[in-house]
Amino acid sequence: MIEVRPFNKLGGANHGWLNAKHHFSFAEYHDPKNMNWGALRVWNDDEIAPNTGFPPHPHANMEIITYVRKGAITHKDSLGNEGRTEAGDVQVMSAGSGIRHAEYNLEPETTTLFQIWIEPRKSGGQPSWGAKPFPKGDRSGKFVTLASGFDNDNDALPIRADARVLGATVKAGETIEYSLGAARHAYLVPATGKIEVNGTALNARDGAAIKGVEVLTVTALEDAELVLVDAA
Repeated sequence: MIEVRPFNKLGGANHGWLNAKHHFSFAEYHDPKNMNWGALRVWNDDEIAPNTGFPPHPHANMEIITYVRKGAITHKDSLGNEGRTEAGDVQVMSAGSGIRHAEYNLEPETTTLFQIWIEPRKSGGQPSWGAKPFPKGDRSGKFVTLASGFDNDNDALPIRADARVLGATVKAGETIEYSLGAARHAYLVPATGKIEVNGTALNARDGAAIKGVEVLTVTALEDAELVLVDAA
């Protein structure tokens, strides 16, 4: 099963400083039929104006992955962590028993990012934060694991969930595969470019909710940048 969720039909809100599109029910956009996809709870497509951002606010019991597409985001939290995550790089916050954080775009340009929330295996635990660069050249023509809850994904940022977040860049005409497993929930979004996944077409920033598929076969119709969640 592959269900396409076109970008132009996503829910969302434009707050001026923040133009957000929601692949799942979130904040003021409530869709009781679209609350999650397996353990994947949130996929927001955010555009954040220069010198604005999210002031300090709390989170608990959620794995929050930020994939920066353009610009950069600056993080500060109640544990004393601070960091700037640039385009192509990834940050992960395990909210655990509770954490407060702020996210600001301190850049002179609009920052665009995907924010992905995945439900943890269990509640509680010490909160944590981390970030890592993932050069796009290193994931050319293949999926690379960016964040993972599995011990064998040594180069990925750790999350406390039965899930992986992966990225790939694909040249027009190129085909790549990912072994999913029919019981898993996949959600695939091309950040840029037009693709086909198992014969189903997706435009840039469309979402594809996938289940019951053993292997994902992705063909780029244009040069494309892909983000994939593989979750229980």
